[in-house]
Amino acid sequence: MKEKHNTEKTNLHSRNQDRFGYNFDELIVDYPALQEFVGINEHQIQTIDFSNPAAVKALNKALLIHHYDIHDWDIPKDYLCPPIPGRADYIHYIADLLAANNNGIIPEGETIQLLDIGIGANCIYPIIGNTTYGWNFVGTDIDENAIQNCKNIIAANPKLIDVVSLQLQTESRFIFKNIITPEDRFTFTICNPPFHASQEEATKSTIRKVNNLETRDFNDKNTSPILNFGGKNSELWCKGGELGFITQMAYESAKYPLQCLWFTTLVSKKENLSSIYKTLNKVSAVEIKTINMAQGQKTSRIVAWTFMTAAQQKDWKFD
Repeated sequence: MKEKHNTEKTNLHSRNQDRFGYNFDELIVDYPALQEFVGINEHQIQTIDFSNPAAVKALNKALLIHHYDIHDWDIPKDYLCPPIPGRADYIHYIADLLAANNNGIIPEGETIQLLDIGIGANCIYPIIGNTTYGWNFVGTDIDENAIQNCKNIIAANPKLIDVVSLQLQTESRFIFKNIITPEDRFTFTICNPPFHASQEEATKSTIRKVNNLETRDFNDKNTSPILNFGGKNSELWCKGGELGFITQMAYESAKYPLQCLWFTTLVSKKENLSSIYKTLNKVSAVEIKTINMAQGQKTSRIVAWTFMTAAQQKDWKFD
């Protein structure tokens, strides 16, 4: 007999809608195409084969319909298909960070302006952030095809049209230059930087990921795991890898000290933290915070920094 409800995933944020696992019965009602990918594992729990990109995309489509009322979403072949619970956690932890600047109340509505660095082709952070908290987003990317796909998602889901704007970063070596104008005031920036320093490193990581996954193909036991998890070069690697990207981000952020309340980024590799802290101190960040995150066996963290004093933070207007 299949288990209807999974054990609470206490490592997910308390407001994460998938904290108690995926309710596949409900998800299949919203998106029947998910049915073909769902089966029972050896623990008698419904699941999918997470090594199968088609299954992961189907799960994403179902989750976006079920939780976020997004009924028309797709990404081109080979682009990154993000794990929605992990992306939602980033948004929820940022909401908590903003609440600390707002008498413990999470600020909501269109006056909260977010800058999503590397929005990708999926538009996930704006979808989650706007549906959950009513925030507005500017999404940037160096990939024209990714920007175009986000435009397609926005056009197909009218609720996003007035709350997400897009901008192509035409100079790939820069992050905030050409994007933040003198008139802009962002409540915070978010970023999921490329992890790897080369294509070879990214490929090896993908192979390790496949080998570490427990394959759950419920129809054909002889099926081999699919090596393509998705991700274009710009999504997976850059010169200098994660540390190089975030170092560049830190130096550039110092040029806009009063135009953004909090700069933030995901940091996948714990060993990069000490170098990141040194750089942030070098550029005179006033406050640095590290927020630990976890999903399953994967651990990550958000590093956030501001150039504003406590008094300036207190004076920041949320409405």
